[in-house]
Amino acid sequence: MTNRPFTRADLDVLRQWDTPTICNGLELVTPERRALGFTVSPMAIANAKLPPIVGLARTGLIRSKEPPRGPIPPREDWYEYVEATGGLPSIAVIQDIDAVPGFGCFWGEVQSTVHLALGVEGCVTNGAFRDVDMLAPGFQIIGGGVVPSHAHVHMVAMRCQTNIFGMLCNDGDVVHADYHGAVVIPDEAVTKLPAAIDLLVRREKVILDMAREPGFTAAKMRAALQKAGEIH
Repeated sequence: MTNRPFTRADLDVLRQWDTPTICNGLELVTPERRALGFTVSPMAIANAKLPPIVGLARTGLIRSKEPPRGPIPPREDWYEYVEATGGLPSIAVIQDIDAVPGFGCFWGEVQSTVHLALGVEGCVTNGAFRDVDMLAPGFQIIGGGVVPSHAHVHMVAMRCQTNIFGMLCNDGDVVHADYHGAVVIPDEAVTKLPAAIDLLVRREKVILDMAREPGFTAAKMRAALQKAGEIH
């Protein structure tokens, strides 16, 4: 994960846009990924007022329905793994692999506080979280729901591929997430997105401005689409 083709400043630029806008930009920059790389189910959000989170994925698998049946990764190893290093922020991306995800939760007051202190911006998970009113201020969780208990929650694996509501994510992938959901951004797309989004915004402005004017008609929409298509 060294020698990435972007800097923290490049990631920080992407915070100004919501995740749907990032997805729109990716449709221009990486059209072959138009139907993959993002979550496809509604998700619970810890705090919808927080800005988008952007960082490198630190991936893991958990279970909670039953106690561990064999060796499991030491939790200390997980903390060393997720700690933000190299000047780039991290995001925990954890898949609950129980038959019914979210039976028990990994995330709450303690874990959010510890992870935030380690430079982790938040978590994206199909699992559950709790302590909604006591989570570390500024730590975002986008998950599958809210439940009251840990149950037997434990880490099964880390540094592995995860599937979060259809979003396949690997260790080190760039993830952008907000209350809409999450998307994986290919490395080569990070620095190309601002220009792509600027183009999309300028094209959309033509349509929006015309649609908001009195007397809008289908004929005017046709003209707006033509004018928008001429913008490069």
